[in-house]
Amino acid sequence: MGKRKLSKTSSHRRAMLRNLVTELFRHERIETTLPKAKEASRKAEKLITAAQNPDVHTRRKVGKDIQDKEILTKLFDEIAPRYSERPGGYTRVLKGHYRRGDGAERAILELV
Repeated sequence: MGKRKLSKTSSHRRAMLRNLVTELFRHERIETTLPKAKEASRKAEKLITAAQNPDVHTRRKVGKDIQDKEILTKLFDEIAPRYSERPGGYTRVLKGHYRRGDGAERAILELV
């Protein structure tokens, strides 16, 4: 299964997913379009799994994607330990309504 291109260049897509995941960790629940939510969910799952190993190398590696130090600390100190016993499935994507302007399907992405 490949990645969705989301009609963006690779640099724009990477920056957008970084921002979505950072905001997901900040608010623990965000609303976006369904394809973006599914891609952000994939990235968030990988980052939470990596953050369960709190050594310096992992913190720097995850820090490339989460560039807000406050959120990075929250990920390692609060979010990752919360899911230490769980073998995956840290996020949930709930389908929502269709956006009025362009008919895009909306979704809520949240931490379980």
